[in-house]
Amino acid sequence: MDTNDALRLNLPPHIDAGPLRLQVPQPGDGAAVCEAIAESLTDLRRFLSALPWVAAEPSPDASEAWCRRSQANFLARTDLPFLMREAATGRVLGACGLHRPDWQVPKVEVGYWCRSSAQGQGWVSRAVTALTEYAFTHAQAVRVELVTDTENAASRRVAERCGFALEGVRRHVLRNPAGELRSLCDYARLRDDAR
Repeated sequence: MDTNDALRLNLPPHIDAGPLRLQVPQPGDGAAVCEAIAESLTDLRRFLSALPWVAAEPSPDASEAWCRRSQANFLARTDLPFLMREAATGRVLGACGLHRPDWQVPKVEVGYWCRSSAQGQGWVSRAVTALTEYAFTHAQAVRVELVTDTENAASRRVAERCGFALEGVRRHVLRNPAGELRSLCDYARLRDDAR
């Protein structure tokens, strides 16, 4: 498959996963996204090398611009971002997505962040499970990767809980803004893996 083939994929702009709804960001979502980021800066900045965008102070304008770019990227199939929303209230719980698509394989990398007040409630595991199934079913992926800092114990638990296999650790592959070397865990699930 190439990028032109990917443009013809019928990719639904939302995923319903019980109490969780994943939805492609829309114009007008920026204020809610900014609120979730602002609440969660301390947690998000713990792993700044993985989330360099949180180094800047959040603003409604920057979040709105991100929402609009995200929608455009989804349509162009260069990135498949979603907001995590509580289905009952519509409250933004964070963001997730299928990033860095390689349509030749095809494969994607799942990524996510969750607002601080919603952590530890199973939202991220539910989102990763739904996104992985979406990748296999709708995006025709044969491989979904999940990359996390070796010290991010919560993300490592999510990967394991969602059936991803640890394929290796890349030692000292990047530096955080303080100049410290960071190592990354590479996890993956294949379409053929038994669940």
